[in-house]
Amino acid sequence: MEKYRAIPKGYMTVGEVAKKMNTTVFAIQYYDRKNILKPSGKSEGGRRLYTVKDIFKLHQIQTLKYLGFSLEDIKNRIMSLDTQDEIIAVLNEQATVIHEKMTDLSETLKAIEILKSEMLQMQSVDFGKYADIIINLQMGNEYYGVIKHLDGITLDDLRSRFDKESATEVINTISLLQDTAIQYLNDGVLPESEKGQELAKTFWDKILEFTDGDVSLFSKFAEIAKSVNSDNDEWAKKDELASSFINPALGVYFAKLGVNPFGEDNK
Repeated sequence: MEKYRAIPKGYMTVGEVAKKMNTTVFAIQYYDRKNILKPSGKSEGGRRLYTVKDIFKLHQIQTLKYLGFSLEDIKNRIMSLDTQDEIIAVLNEQATVIHEKMTDLSETLKAIEILKSEMLQMQSVDFGKYADIIINLQMGNEYYGVIKHLDGITLDDLRSRFDKESATEVINTISLLQDTAIQYLNDGVLPESEKGQELAKTFWDKILEFTDGDVSLFSKFAEIAKSVNSDNDEWAKKDELASSFINPALGVYFAKLGVNPFGEDNK
């Protein structure tokens, strides 16, 4: 029992320091093992002993951890800084990192809420669709809602055709063409005009690229779009406006080519 009695004046045990600084014995021992906070001495029995100076350093460590710095940063960068300018520069860097994390967390929270809403509209558990929805949110695709309407075969086909980069390109291109169609509509441009026909050709070429020429797939998407429009008023309005220009423009375009890609019974 002798080793538990002989604590020199001015020293504290690890337990006393932990209680005083509202931390754990394990944390202080961990800082010792990582050479971040070494004890100022040891008792005859080998117990770690700390002084007021050690407590001050522990307070610094706790403060820097609160500011989001890693123990590695504290050990190798922060504690060795000598000037105010150096410290401010490091704090500015940390502020930037934290802002980025806050943005990421905000986007993650938004994705969680959207996914919950989409899940409630599905009839079954489908982690593949959940993942596809999240990927489309990451791409900034505002039409992520279409995924819940797609069957497994169609989704597998799309996954095989597109990666994240190519899918983003197609989505952005189609959205841009829709915006152009709405602008033409507002400007009074006629679907049969040169501008209208250029848009029709570009739009159809992108559709063929998107479907690899599989018109049945395009028709299927058109049917799905009707369901999606009932879920998303904003999308429905944009799609309706764009279609009111694009559809007649395509009609004129196909007539000039002398083809009907959808067959006799389809418009």
